[in-house]
Amino acid sequence: NQDHEAPAGEKPPLVVHCHGGPTGSAGPTYPFEYQYWTSRGFALVDVNYGGSSGYGRAYRQRLNGNWGVVDVDDCINAARHLVEQGLVDGDRVSITGGSAGGFTVLLSLTRRDFYNAGASHYGIGDLELFVKETHKFESRYCEALVGPYPERADVYRERSAIHYADNMKCPVILFQGAEDKIVPPDQAETFVEACRQKHLPYAYVLFEGEQHGFRQDKNIRRAFEGELSFLAQVFGFEPADDIEPVKIENR
Repeated sequence: NQDHEAPAGEKPPLVVHCHGGPTGSAGPTYPFEYQYWTSRGFALVDVNYGGSSGYGRAYRQRLNGNWGVVDVDDCINAARHLVEQGLVDGDRVSITGGSAGGFTVLLSLTRRDFYNAGASHYGIGDLELFVKETHKFESRYCEALVGPYPERADVYRERSAIHYADNMKCPVILFQGAEDKIVPPDQAETFVEACRQKHLPYAYVLFEGEQHGFRQDKNIRRAFEGELSFLAQVFGFEPADDIEPVKIENR
C-alpha cells in the first residue's frame, strides 16, 4: 500500500493469505481484505500455490494427491522469500485462510515450524471427519486431492492437523459459523478442545446464524477486527482501531 508504511527502521509484519477451493486462485485485484491489512501497516502476500487455477493443467494437477503438502510448502516458500529479501519482519509472520485455506493454515502450524501466528476461518482440521460428514457435493472431492477413502485412511490421518496439535509452536485463532454444513463446527471445536487439553494458546469465535463463509455485516467486521486484535496481542502492538479485543486462552 503506497499510502502507508512502517516507521523508519521497522519492517512490516506479514500476513500470508491462502485461498480456498483449494483449486481456486487469487486474482490481480485489490479486494477489501488486502486494503484492510495494508492500511493497518501489514504486508500481505496471497499465494497461488501449486494446484491453483489459471496456470494450466499441469500446475493445477500438482495438488492431486498432495493437498496438505504442496500448498503448505508453497505458502512458506513465498513468505520465506520476502523475509530473505528484507521486505518483511521474519519474527512477525502470520498465515490466514478460509475453508480449504483454513485447512492449509492448521496444517502449516502443526506440521511446520515457521509461522508466529495463524488464523483459520471455517477450516478443516480432521480430513477423515470431513469426508464422513460434509454434504454430498463435496464428499468425493478429496479422492483426487488426497486419495480414495477408506483405502488411504493413513494419508488422511497424516494430513489432519488435529493429530499434530501438540507440535504447534504459536497461537492460533479460529472463526466458525454455527450452521456451516460444508465444514461443520465440530471441525473447529475438536481442534479447540485439543488446544485446551494441551494448554496451547488459542482463541475461538463462533458466529450464530452463519454458514460457510460469513454473510452478516457485523460478523464480517468482527472477524477482521478479531483477527487484528489477535495479531496485535501476539506481535506486541496497540491497534489504532477502537475494537473489541479477543481473549487468547493459555497465553
